Amino acid sequence: MGNLRKIELGDQEQYQLESGLKESESHAFRMRCQLVLLKSQGRSSLEVGRIVKMNQVSVNSWLNRYEKEGIAGLATRPGRGRKRVLDEQADQQLVRQLVTAERQRLGQAKHLLEQQTGKRFSLKTLKRFLKKLTAATNESGK
Repeated sequence: MGNLRKIELGDQEQYQLESGLKESESHAFRMRCQLVLLKSQGRSSLEVGRIVKMNQVSVNSWLNRYEKEGIAGLATRPGRGRKRVLDEQADQQLVRQLVTAERQRLGQAKHLLEQQTGKRFSLKTLKRFLKKLTAATNESGK
C-alpha cells in the first residue's frame, strides 16, 4: 500500500468547500467538494471513492485539480456533454416562422426545419426547444 495522501485545508478553504457541499445545485460539484473534505480528514482514496461512488484514480485526479486551481477547479468546465442541435440565437427565428405556419402539424414543421437547416433531430427535441423558447419569452416579458 502506498503513502496516504492528506491535504491540509485552511479555515477559508474549509468554509468554501462546506458551502459548496451544502449550497451548490450541481451534484457533481457537491461530490467533488465532499471528496476534498474527506481527504483532508486523512482518509484513503479508496475509502473516499467508495463514499462518493467514484474510482480512486478519479478521486486523486480531482484532488490534483483542486490543489492546482482551488475550488474553481472542482467545477465542470464548459463544453462538456452533447452539443445542442438547435441554437437559440441562430435557429429561433426560423423555428418560430415554420411552427407558426404549420402550428397544427408540428411533424411537418420539423420536416421543413430539417430540410432548411440540414440538421437531423427528433420531434421531442423540437418540443423541448419550443418549451425553452416559450419560457425565455415569458421570463423576458415579466
